[in-house]
Amino acid sequence: MIDLGPHAVYIVWAYLGVAVAIAALIGFKLVESRRLSARLAALETAGADRSATHP
Repeated sequence: MIDLGPHAVYIVWAYLGVAVAIAALIGFKLVESRRLSARLAALETAGADRSATHP
């Protein structure tokens, strides 16, 4: 393993924090995408047209 020197703990925690933040962002976008898809499906079954909002 690479010797990180006296700042090894800081470096490892920084990488871990970034990994957790990226995982949280990916998870949020996945949940939001599913929610949006469900909402669009509900609107389509209700008879709404997507092109109605974009002239």
